[in-house]
Amino acid sequence: MGKNSRVRHKAKRKAAEAAQRRRAAGPLGPDDPLGLFGASRVPSQRQLAEQIIDQAIHAQHREETAELDRCRALLTAGPGGATGVQLVNRALLASLLREVEHAWRRGWQPAELVRVVRREYSARHGRLMVDAIAAQMRGYSTASVDQRWQSQLAALDVQVWWEHDDHYVTVWGERQGLDRAGMIATVIEVLHLLVTLPPIEPVGPMPGTAMSAAVTPPADLDQRMLDRVRALLAKAESTDFPEEADAFTAKAQELMARHRIDHALLVARTGVRDQPVTRRVGIDNPYEAPKTLLLQVVAEANRCRAVWMKRFGFTTIVGFPADLESTELLFTSLLVQATRAMTQAKPSTDKYGRNTTRSFRQSFLTAYASRIGERLSTATEGVDREMTASAGAAQLLPVLAARDDAVRDVFEKQFPELTQHATAINNREGWASGRAAADRASLHGRQAVAHE
Repeated sequence: MGKNSRVRHKAKRKAAEAAQRRRAAGPLGPDDPLGLFGASRVPSQRQLAEQIIDQAIHAQHREETAELDRCRALLTAGPGGATGVQLVNRALLASLLREVEHAWRRGWQPAELVRVVRREYSARHGRLMVDAIAAQMRGYSTASVDQRWQSQLAALDVQVWWEHDDHYVTVWGERQGLDRAGMIATVIEVLHLLVTLPPIEPVGPMPGTAMSAAVTPPADLDQRMLDRVRALLAKAESTDFPEEADAFTAKAQELMARHRIDHALLVARTGVRDQPVTRRVGIDNPYEAPKTLLLQVVAEANRCRAVWMKRFGFTTIVGFPADLESTELLFTSLLVQATRAMTQAKPSTDKYGRNTTRSFRQSFLTAYASRIGERLSTATEGVDREMTASAGAAQLLPVLAARDDAVRDVFEKQFPELTQHATAINNREGWASGRAAADRASLHGRQAVAHE
Protein backbone atom coordinates (compact mmCIF):
# COMPACT_ATOMS: atom_id res chain seq x y z
CA MET A 1 0.00 0.00 0.00
CA GLY A 2 1.42 3.44 -0.95
CA LYS A 3 1.99 6.26 1.51
CA ASN A 4 -1.00 8.30 0.31
CA SER A 5 -3.31 5.29 0.65
CA ARG A 6 -2.11 4.64 4.19
CA VAL A 7 -2.85 8.25 5.12
CA ARG A 8 -6.36 8.06 3.68
CA HIS A 9 -7.10 4.78 5.47
CA LYS A 10 -5.83 6.22 8.75
CA ALA A 11 -8.11 9.26 8.37
CA LYS A 12 -11.07 7.00 7.64
CA ARG A 13 -10.36 4.92 10.76
CA LYS A 14 -10.27 8.05 12.89
CA ALA A 15 -13.54 9.25 11.39
CA ALA A 16 -15.20 5.90 12.11
CA GLU A 17 -13.95 5.92 15.71
CA ALA A 18 -15.28 9.45 16.22
CA ALA A 19 -18.66 8.43 14.82
CA GLN A 20 -18.79 5.45 17.18
CA ARG A 21 -18.03 7.69 20.16
CA ARG A 22 -20.82 10.03 19.16
CA ARG A 23 -23.32 7.19 18.81
CA ALA A 24 -22.42 6.01 22.31
CA ALA A 25 -22.77 9.48 23.81
CA GLY A 26 -26.55 9.40 24.12
CA PRO A 27 -29.55 11.16 22.63
CA LEU A 28 -29.27 14.56 20.97
CA GLY A 29 -30.41 17.63 22.84
CA PRO A 30 -31.03 21.29 21.92
CA ASP A 31 -27.68 22.43 23.41
CA ASP A 32 -25.78 19.59 21.77
CA PRO A 33 -27.39 19.10 18.32
CA LEU A 34 -24.87 16.55 17.08
CA GLY A 35 -24.58 14.52 20.27
CA LEU A 36 -20.93 15.40 20.65
CA PHE A 37 -20.64 15.73 24.41
CA GLY A 38 -23.03 13.23 26.02
CA ALA A 39 -25.81 13.73 28.52
CA SER A 40 -23.61 14.77 31.45
CA ARG A 41 -21.94 17.75 29.77
CA VAL A 42 -23.26 21.07 28.50
CA PRO A 43 -20.71 22.51 26.08
CA SER A 44 -19.87 26.16 25.73
CA GLN A 45 -20.77 27.80 22.43
CA ARG A 46 -17.08 27.92 21.52
CA GLN A 47 -16.61 24.21 22.16
CA LEU A 48 -19.74 23.41 20.22
CA ALA A 49 -18.63 25.50 17.22
CA GLU A 50 -15.25 23.74 17.20
CA GLN A 51 -16.83 20.31 17.40
CA ILE A 52 -19.29 21.04 14.60
CA ILE A 53 -16.41 22.19 12.41
CA ASP A 54 -14.55 18.98 13.21
CA GLN A 55 -17.62 16.91 12.42
CA ALA A 56 -18.12 18.77 9.13
CA ILE A 57 -14.56 17.94 8.10
CA HIS A 58 -15.12 14.25 8.85
CA ALA A 59 -18.42 14.28 6.98
CA GLN A 60 -16.68 15.90 4.00
CA HIS A 61 -14.08 13.15 4.10
CA ARG A 62 -16.65 10.37 4.29
CA GLU A 63 -18.80 12.04 1.62
CA GLU A 64 -21.82 11.83 3.91
CA THR A 65 -23.94 14.50 2.26
CA ALA A 66 -26.81 14.66 4.74
CA GLU A 67 -24.54 15.00 7.77
CA LEU A 68 -22.35 17.54 5.98
CA ASP A 69 -25.39 19.64 5.07
CA ARG A 70 -26.57 19.53 8.68
CA CYS A 71 -23.19 20.69 9.97
CA ARG A 72 -23.01 23.48 7.41
CA ALA A 73 -26.50 24.65 8.35
CA LEU A 74 -25.55 24.79 12.04
CA LEU A 75 -22.37 26.75 11.24
CA THR A 76 -24.30 29.10 8.98
CA ALA A 77 -26.88 29.92 11.64
CA GLY A 78 -24.38 29.81 14.50
CA PRO A 79 -25.00 27.60 17.56
CA GLY A 80 -26.94 29.55 20.14
CA GLY A 81 -28.10 32.30 17.80
CA ALA A 82 -26.50 35.62 16.74
CA THR A 83 -23.58 35.49 19.15
CA GLY A 84 -22.81 32.02 17.85
CA VAL A 85 -22.15 33.39 14.34
CA GLN A 86 -19.17 35.41 15.58
CA LEU A 87 -17.91 32.43 17.57
CA VAL A 88 -18.13 30.28 14.43
CA ASN A 89 -16.19 32.89 12.46
CA ARG A 90 -13.50 32.96 15.11
CA ALA A 91 -13.36 29.16 15.31
CA LEU A 92 -13.15 28.77 11.52
CA LEU A 93 -10.18 31.12 11.21
CA ALA A 94 -8.49 29.52 14.24
CA SER A 95 -8.94 26.10 12.62
CA LEU A 96 -7.43 27.35 9.35
CA LEU A 97 -4.39 28.78 11.14
CA ARG A 98 -3.90 25.60 13.16
CA GLU A 99 -4.10 23.34 10.12
CA VAL A 100 -1.78 25.58 8.08
CA GLU A 101 0.85 25.29 10.79
CA HIS A 102 0.32 21.52 10.99
CA ALA A 103 0.81 21.30 7.22
CA TRP A 104 4.06 23.24 7.52
CA ARG A 105 5.24 20.82 10.17
CA ARG A 106 4.48 17.96 7.75
CA GLY A 107 6.81 19.50 5.16
CA TRP A 108 4.49 21.70 3.10
CA GLN A 109 5.52 25.20 2.07
CA PRO A 110 3.28 28.24 1.40
CA ALA A 111 3.36 28.14 -2.41
CA GLU A 112 2.71 24.39 -2.36
CA LEU A 113 -0.38 24.76 -0.18
CA VAL A 114 -1.82 27.40 -2.49
CA ARG A 115 -0.98 25.32 -5.56
CA VAL A 116 -2.62 22.14 -4.27
CA VAL A 117 -5.82 23.85 -3.07
CA ARG A 118 -6.19 25.55 -6.45
CA ARG A 119 -5.72 22.21 -8.21
CA GLU A 120 -8.17 20.37 -5.96
CA TYR A 121 -10.82 23.08 -5.87
CA SER A 122 -10.58 26.58 -7.40
CA ALA A 123 -8.77 29.93 -7.50
CA ARG A 124 -11.22 31.18 -4.85
CA HIS A 125 -10.07 28.45 -2.46
CA GLY A 126 -6.51 29.47 -3.27
CA ARG A 127 -7.24 33.06 -2.19
CA LEU A 128 -8.59 31.75 1.11
CA MET A 129 -5.39 29.78 1.61
CA VAL A 130 -3.26 32.87 0.89
CA ASP A 131 -5.15 34.77 3.59
CA ALA A 132 -4.75 31.93 6.10
CA ILE A 133 -1.01 31.93 5.41
CA ALA A 134 -0.89 35.72 5.86
CA ALA A 135 -2.65 35.46 9.22
CA GLN A 136 -0.36 32.67 10.41
CA MET A 137 2.79 34.55 9.36
CA ARG A 138 1.97 37.42 11.73
CA GLY A 139 3.52 35.41 14.54
CA TYR A 140 7.00 35.35 12.98
CA SER A 141 9.63 38.03 12.50
CA THR A 142 11.17 38.42 9.05
CA ALA A 143 14.58 37.48 10.45
CA SER A 144 13.25 34.06 11.48
CA VAL A 145 11.87 33.21 8.02
CA ASP A 146 13.99 31.38 5.45
CA GLN A 147 14.78 33.34 2.29
CA ARG A 148 13.02 30.84 0.03
CA TRP A 149 9.88 31.15 2.15
CA GLN A 150 10.11 34.95 1.93
CA SER A 151 10.32 34.71 -1.86
CA GLN A 152 7.21 32.52 -1.95
CA LEU A 153 5.30 34.89 0.33
CA ALA A 154 6.24 37.85 -1.87
CA ALA A 155 5.18 36.01 -5.04
CA LEU A 156 1.82 35.15 -3.43
CA ASP A 157 1.37 38.79 -2.30
CA VAL A 158 0.63 37.60 1.23
CA GLN A 159 -0.89 40.37 3.36
CA VAL A 160 -3.49 40.84 6.07
CA TRP A 161 -6.11 43.12 4.49
CA TRP A 162 -8.97 42.68 7.00
CA GLU A 163 -9.37 44.79 10.14
CA HIS A 164 -10.32 42.18 12.76
CA ASP A 165 -10.08 38.40 12.82
CA ASP A 166 -13.59 38.00 14.21
CA HIS A 167 -14.97 39.60 11.04
CA TYR A 168 -12.61 37.98 8.53
CA VAL A 169 -14.80 35.07 7.43
CA THR A 170 -17.80 37.35 6.83
CA VAL A 171 -15.93 40.06 4.93
CA TRP A 172 -14.05 37.44 2.90
CA GLY A 173 -17.36 35.92 1.81
CA GLU A 174 -18.67 39.36 0.84
CA ARG A 175 -15.51 40.11 -1.13
CA GLN A 176 -15.88 36.81 -3.02
CA GLY A 177 -19.59 37.33 -3.70
CA LEU A 178 -20.63 34.35 -1.56
CA ASP A 179 -23.52 34.04 0.83
CA ARG A 180 -22.76 32.68 4.29
CA ALA A 181 -23.60 29.09 3.34
CA GLY A 182 -21.23 29.23 0.35
CA MET A 183 -18.52 30.76 2.48
CA ILE A 184 -18.88 28.03 5.13
CA ALA A 185 -18.70 25.34 2.44
CA THR A 186 -15.48 26.82 1.01
CA VAL A 187 -13.75 27.00 4.40
CA ILE A 188 -14.71 23.41 5.27
CA GLU A 189 -13.34 22.18 1.91
CA VAL A 190 -10.01 23.91 2.52
CA LEU A 191 -9.84 22.56 6.08
CA HIS A 192 -10.58 19.05 4.82
CA LEU A 193 -7.77 19.30 2.29
CA LEU A 194 -5.30 20.54 4.91
CA VAL A 195 -6.23 17.78 7.35
CA THR A 196 -5.80 15.02 4.76
CA LEU A 197 -2.55 16.18 3.14
CA PRO A 198 0.15 13.50 3.57
CA PRO A 199 3.51 14.35 5.12
CA ILE A 200 6.25 15.20 2.62
CA GLU A 201 9.97 15.78 2.94
CA PRO A 202 10.87 19.16 4.52
CA VAL A 203 12.96 21.26 2.15
CA GLY A 204 13.89 24.07 4.50
CA PRO A 205 13.40 25.41 8.02
CA MET A 206 9.95 26.42 9.22
CA PRO A 207 9.44 30.04 10.28
CA GLY A 208 10.72 30.67 13.77
CA THR A 209 13.29 27.87 13.67
CA ALA A 210 17.05 28.10 13.33
CA MET A 211 18.15 29.12 9.88
CA SER A 212 19.96 26.45 7.89
CA ALA A 213 23.70 26.75 7.46
CA ALA A 214 24.03 24.76 4.26
CA VAL A 215 27.53 24.44 2.90
CA THR A 216 27.95 26.32 -0.36
CA PRO A 217 30.94 26.95 -2.60
CA PRO A 218 32.65 30.36 -2.47
CA ALA A 219 30.18 33.07 -3.42
CA ASP A 220 32.41 34.70 -6.03
CA LEU A 221 32.94 31.36 -7.83
CA ASP A 222 29.22 30.59 -7.87
CA GLN A 223 28.20 34.06 -8.98
CA ARG A 224 30.69 34.17 -11.83
CA MET A 225 29.56 30.79 -13.09
CA LEU A 226 25.86 31.58 -12.75
CA ASP A 227 26.27 34.91 -14.54
CA ARG A 228 27.97 33.20 -17.47
CA VAL A 229 25.32 30.48 -17.60
CA ARG A 230 22.50 33.03 -17.49
CA ALA A 231 24.10 35.00 -20.31
CA LEU A 232 24.40 31.89 -22.47
CA LEU A 233 20.82 30.82 -21.77
CA ALA A 234 19.54 34.32 -22.51
CA LYS A 235 21.19 34.10 -25.91
CA ALA A 236 19.64 30.65 -26.45
CA GLU A 237 16.21 32.03 -25.57
CA SER A 238 16.51 35.06 -27.85
CA THR A 239 17.84 33.48 -31.05
CA ASP A 240 15.50 32.34 -33.82
CA PHE A 241 18.02 29.77 -35.08
CA PRO A 242 17.76 26.28 -33.54
CA GLU A 243 21.46 25.55 -34.17
CA GLU A 244 22.51 28.63 -32.18
CA ALA A 245 20.12 27.82 -29.34
CA ASP A 246 21.51 24.28 -29.26
CA ALA A 247 25.11 25.54 -29.11
CA PHE A 248 24.43 28.09 -26.36
CA THR A 249 22.48 25.59 -24.25
CA ALA A 250 25.15 22.89 -24.65
CA LYS A 251 27.84 25.37 -23.60
CA ALA A 252 25.81 26.34 -20.52
CA GLN A 253 25.50 22.67 -19.56
CA GLU A 254 29.25 22.19 -20.01
CA LEU A 255 29.93 25.12 -17.67
CA MET A 256 27.61 23.70 -15.04
CA ALA A 257 29.18 20.24 -15.35
CA ARG A 258 32.67 21.73 -14.91
CA HIS A 259 31.48 23.70 -11.92
CA ARG A 260 29.99 20.58 -10.35
CA ILE A 261 33.31 18.74 -10.67
CA ASP A 262 35.33 21.71 -9.42
CA HIS A 263 33.08 22.03 -6.41
CA ALA A 264 33.27 18.29 -5.67
CA LEU A 265 37.08 18.44 -5.72
CA LEU A 266 37.08 21.54 -3.53
CA VAL A 267 34.90 19.82 -0.94
CA ALA A 268 37.07 16.69 -1.05
CA ARG A 269 40.29 18.67 -0.54
CA THR A 270 38.98 20.84 2.29
CA GLY A 271 37.09 18.06 4.05
CA VAL A 272 34.06 20.33 4.47
CA ARG A 273 30.82 18.37 4.80
CA ASP A 274 28.45 18.75 1.88
CA GLN A 275 25.18 16.80 1.86
CA PRO A 276 22.37 16.34 -0.68
CA VAL A 277 19.27 18.43 -0.11
CA THR A 278 15.71 18.37 -1.43
CA ARG A 279 13.92 20.94 -3.54
CA ARG A 280 10.48 21.03 -5.15
CA VAL A 281 9.58 22.66 -8.47
CA GLY A 282 5.99 23.41 -9.46
CA ILE A 283 4.82 22.02 -12.80
CA ASP A 284 1.81 23.80 -14.27
CA ASN A 285 -0.87 22.68 -16.68
CA PRO A 286 -1.21 22.20 -19.57
CA TYR A 287 1.06 19.33 -20.67
CA GLU A 288 2.32 18.48 -17.20
CA ALA A 289 3.77 15.07 -18.12
CA PRO A 290 6.16 16.23 -20.89
CA LYS A 291 7.17 19.29 -18.86
CA THR A 292 7.97 16.95 -15.97
CA LEU A 293 9.95 14.74 -18.33
CA LEU A 294 12.00 17.77 -19.39
CA LEU A 295 12.77 18.61 -15.75
CA GLN A 296 13.66 14.99 -15.04
CA VAL A 297 16.18 14.69 -17.88
CA VAL A 298 17.78 18.02 -16.91
CA ALA A 299 18.05 16.81 -13.29
CA GLU A 300 19.65 13.53 -14.33
CA ALA A 301 22.19 15.35 -16.51
CA ASN A 302 23.16 17.37 -13.43
CA ARG A 303 23.53 14.30 -11.17
CA CYS A 304 20.20 14.83 -9.41
CA ARG A 305 17.21 12.52 -8.97
CA ALA A 306 13.63 13.65 -9.61
CA VAL A 307 10.14 12.28 -8.96
CA TRP A 308 6.80 13.71 -10.07
CA MET A 309 4.14 14.16 -7.38
CA LYS A 310 1.32 14.10 -9.92
CA ARG A 311 -1.61 14.82 -7.62
CA PHE A 312 0.01 17.92 -6.15
CA GLY A 313 1.54 19.36 -9.31
CA PHE A 314 5.21 19.47 -8.41
CA THR A 315 8.41 17.52 -8.91
CA THR A 316 10.74 16.77 -6.00
CA ILE A 317 14.46 16.88 -6.82
CA VAL A 318 17.28 15.52 -4.66
CA GLY A 319 20.87 16.60 -5.24
CA PHE A 320 23.71 18.77 -4.01
CA PRO A 321 22.81 22.48 -3.69
CA ALA A 322 24.90 23.72 -6.64
CA ASP A 323 23.51 20.96 -8.88
CA LEU A 324 19.94 21.80 -7.91
CA GLU A 325 20.59 25.44 -8.77
CA SER A 326 21.92 24.42 -12.16
CA THR A 327 18.93 22.15 -12.75
CA GLU A 328 16.34 24.83 -12.01
CA LEU A 329 18.17 27.43 -14.07
CA LEU A 330 18.54 25.24 -17.14
CA PHE A 331 15.03 23.78 -16.91
CA THR A 332 13.48 27.25 -16.81
CA SER A 333 15.40 28.34 -19.89
CA LEU A 334 14.69 25.17 -21.84
CA LEU A 335 10.99 25.42 -21.06
CA VAL A 336 10.99 28.95 -22.47
CA GLN A 337 12.75 27.73 -25.60
CA ALA A 338 10.43 24.75 -25.98
CA THR A 339 7.29 26.85 -25.53
CA ARG A 340 8.42 29.35 -28.15
CA ALA A 341 9.28 26.64 -30.65
CA MET A 342 6.02 24.81 -29.94
CA THR A 343 3.82 27.87 -30.45
CA GLN A 344 5.62 28.76 -33.66
CA ALA A 345 4.92 25.30 -35.09
CA LYS A 346 1.51 25.09 -36.72
CA PRO A 347 -0.47 21.86 -36.21
CA SER A 348 -2.92 20.90 -38.92
CA THR A 349 -6.34 19.31 -38.62
CA ASP A 350 -6.69 15.55 -38.97
CA LYS A 351 -8.38 13.80 -41.88
CA TYR A 352 -11.75 14.27 -40.18
CA GLY A 353 -11.24 18.03 -39.83
CA ARG A 354 -10.72 17.89 -36.05
CA ASN A 355 -8.36 20.27 -34.25
CA THR A 356 -5.17 18.46 -33.20
CA THR A 357 -3.46 21.26 -31.28
CA ARG A 358 -3.46 19.45 -27.92
CA SER A 359 -2.13 16.11 -29.21
CA PHE A 360 0.40 17.95 -31.39
CA ARG A 361 1.81 19.95 -28.47
CA GLN A 362 1.81 16.99 -26.10
CA SER A 363 3.85 14.97 -28.60
CA PHE A 364 6.03 17.97 -29.46
CA LEU A 365 7.09 18.56 -25.86
CA THR A 366 7.69 14.87 -25.21
CA ALA A 367 9.96 14.60 -28.24
CA TYR A 368 11.72 17.80 -27.26
CA ALA A 369 12.35 16.60 -23.70
CA SER A 370 13.66 13.23 -24.88
CA ARG A 371 16.12 14.82 -27.30
CA ILE A 372 17.24 17.36 -24.71
CA GLY A 373 18.04 14.49 -22.35
CA GLU A 374 20.31 12.89 -24.95
CA ARG A 375 22.03 16.15 -25.78
CA LEU A 376 22.68 17.11 -22.15
CA SER A 377 23.96 13.64 -21.33
CA THR A 378 26.41 13.85 -24.23
CA ALA A 379 27.64 17.26 -23.09
CA THR A 380 28.02 16.13 -19.49
CA GLU A 381 29.80 12.89 -20.37
CA GLY A 382 32.27 14.81 -22.54
CA VAL A 383 33.12 17.14 -19.68
CA ASP A 384 33.44 14.21 -17.26
CA ARG A 385 35.94 12.47 -19.55
CA GLU A 386 37.95 15.64 -20.05
CA MET A 387 38.03 16.57 -16.37
CA THR A 388 38.84 13.02 -15.31
CA ALA A 389 41.82 12.96 -17.63
CA SER A 390 43.10 16.34 -16.46
CA ALA A 391 42.47 15.95 -12.75
CA GLY A 392 43.39 12.31 -12.57
CA ALA A 393 40.87 9.50 -12.37
CA ALA A 394 42.33 8.24 -9.09
CA GLN A 395 41.45 11.52 -7.41
CA LEU A 396 38.18 12.43 -9.11
CA LEU A 397 36.23 9.23 -9.74
CA PRO A 398 35.87 8.17 -6.07
CA VAL A 399 34.65 11.67 -5.20
CA LEU A 400 32.00 11.69 -7.92
CA ALA A 401 30.94 8.12 -7.12
CA ALA A 402 30.53 8.96 -3.44
CA ARG A 403 28.37 11.98 -4.28
CA ASP A 404 26.20 9.92 -6.64
CA ASP A 405 25.77 7.31 -3.91
CA ALA A 406 24.81 9.98 -1.38
CA VAL A 407 22.13 11.40 -3.70
CA ARG A 408 20.76 7.92 -4.44
CA ASP A 409 20.61 6.98 -0.76
CA VAL A 410 18.72 10.15 0.22
CA PHE A 411 16.35 9.79 -2.74
CA GLU A 412 15.55 6.13 -2.06
CA LYS A 413 14.96 6.84 1.62
CA GLN A 414 12.42 9.53 0.74
CA PHE A 415 10.77 7.55 -2.06
CA PRO A 416 11.01 3.81 -1.38
CA GLU A 417 8.02 3.05 -3.61
CA LEU A 418 7.81 4.55 -7.10
CA THR A 419 5.77 3.82 -10.19
CA GLN A 420 6.37 4.75 -13.83
CA HIS A 421 4.09 7.00 -15.84
CA ALA A 422 4.29 6.55 -19.62
CA THR A 423 3.83 9.65 -21.77
CA ALA A 424 2.12 8.52 -24.97
CA ILE A 425 2.92 9.86 -28.43
CA ASN A 426 -0.20 10.03 -30.60
CA ASN A 427 0.62 12.79 -33.06
CA ARG A 428 3.36 12.05 -35.58
CA GLU A 429 3.54 15.61 -36.82
CA GLY A 430 4.02 16.92 -33.28
CA TRP A 431 6.66 14.29 -32.57
CA ALA A 432 8.61 15.12 -35.73
CA SER A 433 8.35 18.85 -35.11
CA GLY A 434 9.51 18.50 -31.49
CA ARG A 435 12.41 16.34 -32.56
CA ALA A 436 13.45 18.90 -35.14
CA ALA A 437 13.19 21.70 -32.59
CA ALA A 438 15.51 19.77 -30.26
CA ASP A 439 17.81 19.15 -33.28
CA ARG A 440 18.83 15.88 -34.88
CA ALA A 441 16.99 13.43 -32.66
CA SER A 442 16.49 9.69 -33.16
CA LEU A 443 14.04 8.85 -30.40
CA HIS A 444 11.64 6.32 -28.89
CA GLY A 445 7.90 6.94 -28.99
CA ARG A 446 7.34 6.66 -25.23
CA GLN A 447 9.31 7.89 -22.25
CA ALA A 448 8.82 7.00 -18.58
CA VAL A 449 8.46 9.60 -15.85
CA ALA A 450 8.87 8.46 -12.25
CA HIS A 451 6.09 9.56 -9.93
CA GLU A 452 4.84 8.66 -6.48
